[in-house]
Amino acid sequence: MMGTLVSFSMVGVATRHLTDGGLPVFQILFLRAAVGLMILTPIVMWGGWHTVSTQHWRLHAVRNTLHFGASYAWYFGIAVLPLASVFAIEFTAPVWVAVLAVIILGEKLNWARTAAIGAGLIGVLIILRPGFESFSAASLLVLASALGFACAHIATKGLTRNNSVLKVLFWMALMQFPMGIGPAIAVWTPIEGIAWFWAAAVGASAVSAHFCLTRALSLADASVVVPMDFLRIPLIAVVSLLVFGEAIDGWVIVGAAIIFAGLYYNVRHEHRSASA
Repeated sequence: MMGTLVSFSMVGVATRHLTDGGLPVFQILFLRAAVGLMILTPIVMWGGWHTVSTQHWRLHAVRNTLHFGASYAWYFGIAVLPLASVFAIEFTAPVWVAVLAVIILGEKLNWARTAAIGAGLIGVLIILRPGFESFSAASLLVLASALGFACAHIATKGLTRNNSVLKVLFWMALMQFPMGIGPAIAVWTPIEGIAWFWAAAVGASAVSAHFCLTRALSLADASVVVPMDFLRIPLIAVVSLLVFGEAIDGWVIVGAAIIFAGLYYNVRHEHRSASA
């Protein structure tokens, strides 16, 4: 999950550079899938196509359709909102994941997991508090993306029961490539200079992020794994300060401390339970 946090933060930074340079969101989504295929296809060819054959293509299709739509809303939010605000709004997703994991996957929601989710939500609200007056249509779009990502996480957890991490990643890139090619061509903007680096960074970081996240979901319950992603909020706040000069206020520090406390309690509880 630490790999997931760093990788998604890199995706956010690269996307901001590309949108600031005038690249449309649909083109960025297409480039993400194209770079992902360039990375994954040689690995699949080396291991043999049997490594990615699947009988669960319908669930792959549902997951990737949800993820593509949620990604568009998320990338659009990055283009028009402060990075810390986008990441904070997105983190209503763990609540949806916890609820859906209980209903669909039959996971148990104990006090420690509930405390981690509750602390995460309180931390997010504290971080967002100074920005409520500017809550906009873009913010609501990012909020909708959180529900989409939550559903995609549940589908991912379901897939990891019978599919390898490589299989999930390859089908993600393969399915989302044609989803993005038409809209990308319609709004295509020439890519020049350093933009090529950021385009490659978006694709490579997305592969890394989803590899780490899918692997984590294959090792532990979704209601344990996903709340750890709350730490991405204070991390991206620091990155935004260093890279884009977006100031960090005291509420980010307070919110981050509450988030960390809830996660630490949950991880300790899960460790004791596993040891027992």
